[in-house]
Amino acid sequence: MNADQYMSKDVIPIDAAQTLDGLFSERVTRSPQKIAYRDYDTVTEQWRDYSWAEMARGVARWQAALAREELSPGDRVAIMCRNCPQWVIFEQAALGLGLVVVPLYTEDRAENAAYCIENAGVKLLIIEKPSQWEAFLPIQSQLNSLLRIVMITTANGTAATHHDPRVVALDQWLPEHGEQMLHINTNPDALATIIYTSGTTGRPKGVMLSHDNILSNTFASTQAVDVLPNDLFLSFLPLSHTFERTSGYYVPMMCGATVAYARSIQQLQEDLLTIRPTVLVSVPRIYERVYAGLRTKLSEGPTLARKLFYLAVSVGYSRFEQQQGRDTWHFSHLLWPILEKLIARKLMDKLGGRLRIAISGGAALSPEISRIFIGLGLPILQGYGMTESSPVVCVNRLDDNLPASIGRTIPGVEVKLGENNALLIRGPNVMLGYWNNPEATRAVISEDGWLNSGDIAKIDEQGRVTITGRLKDIIVTSTGEKVPPADMEAAILRDPIFEQVMVVGEGRSYLGALVVLSQRGLQTLAELCHLPPDPHQLINQESVDKILLDRIAQQIHEFPGYAKIFKVALIPEPWSVANEMLTPTLKLKRSKIAQRYQAEIENLYAKR
Repeated sequence: MNADQYMSKDVIPIDAAQTLDGLFSERVTRSPQKIAYRDYDTVTEQWRDYSWAEMARGVARWQAALAREELSPGDRVAIMCRNCPQWVIFEQAALGLGLVVVPLYTEDRAENAAYCIENAGVKLLIIEKPSQWEAFLPIQSQLNSLLRIVMITTANGTAATHHDPRVVALDQWLPEHGEQMLHINTNPDALATIIYTSGTTGRPKGVMLSHDNILSNTFASTQAVDVLPNDLFLSFLPLSHTFERTSGYYVPMMCGATVAYARSIQQLQEDLLTIRPTVLVSVPRIYERVYAGLRTKLSEGPTLARKLFYLAVSVGYSRFEQQQGRDTWHFSHLLWPILEKLIARKLMDKLGGRLRIAISGGAALSPEISRIFIGLGLPILQGYGMTESSPVVCVNRLDDNLPASIGRTIPGVEVKLGENNALLIRGPNVMLGYWNNPEATRAVISEDGWLNSGDIAKIDEQGRVTITGRLKDIIVTSTGEKVPPADMEAAILRDPIFEQVMVVGEGRSYLGALVVLSQRGLQTLAELCHLPPDPHQLINQESVDKILLDRIAQQIHEFPGYAKIFKVALIPEPWSVANEMLTPTLKLKRSKIAQRYQAEIENLYAKR
């Protein structure tokens, strides 16, 4: 970055913001007419810009509506909506009134969302569309804490109330005008949000984050990776995910950058070409999808094109290693200008042609995929964090990027290795605790403030951290979702047709399961499918797989929406101590089973 770019930085310091709504207010004061957000209007079929001043007027209007409800500072309010300017307006309005925001996933199961709503004692819920409320109707009796449900998108301007007086359309709920924005809370240590994350119990735990937890993490992130006022983010990860909320919402706000909201994951490729972002915050799954498309195209193309592609990757990655000071100059680097023009530039153009930073977090990025993209000129910076740490702990830097690692800690955050080389984290970003769950809080935060991540790590002499394993049995998918396999397996085993189950999906885009049938299950399945009761003859039968998936789904319905089994592999022989698939205490030897059935697991992800 040159001197002019440094001079153009406009990072709001923590002491000027104090709180998250204070951060918004300070940005409005500094940049009232600058474009804050860009969103697609489905009515006009055009992209619409929102200035900071326009956002502030929206916040004041929403605050006027919230003020009419029976709410007090500290009360919890929830939002179940796609990424859009209204998400930001609602949150800023709520935070300014001292309310605590509970974000919910738009596509989550109604049962899971209802649990979060009742557990947090949510009094007001913002939903996006009628279908969401209709999904709640069968369990309406579980939503006793709710006093008001506001529906953003309605049919003919009227909310589908189903005779529930609590439900109202947004247009009817909002006043025509608001007054000045309010900032009731001035305490940085006050609770700002409760974010529900899956734990080892199968039920989500509410992570309590204060204003200062998130503000300190946001500011430290801006010191590790420079974001400029002329940067443009393309936001597509859900704002209910703390990774997107800090990195793709608060960071650009603190730096005065603009955020465009993608229409959908399915339309992401088109939106990249239209928006042409300079910064991309993503989970590995998006890079995997782009890579899969590249690989398919290469396999169908001529051999020469394939050879040129991998030559470009090799030369480009060699240049990257030289720039990082880990390698010397090679004669092959002379080929880069032509390889960049013929190969690399085409990939960058598919991503909009202006990307200068790509952040990958939420799950581990495959070394192969990282090498491909970095070799072709996309500066991917892998980082690491967890909801309990607001979330960023470590991130690689542009001038110190070791792709196999998660980089060094951001300023103000400490890490060290504990028992069994567990990564321990301490800093102002560590959560206040789990909502109404002091026992779970004590289990992960020591008396002197160290948060146990549950991940096994190593730290090199330069302070770079590399994750080498996981102490806790949690599957992290390539979309960054965390799933407790043991709890899911226990739930599935409630169905007597299953004798043994192992859920798989680490680093994959969806979950699968290896299942062993009980004798009763084998007989039942054979009768249903009109086949002999021989497990070898039942394998890979579509009718069998459908029955198994349906019965699994019935047992895991209480888990979050992303914890769904999409593929199943029937294993003919049971796992035992004798065949070394079980421990003497009859626990699954996951690594042994995964190794033994590697082909079956790969087949689960071969195509979908």
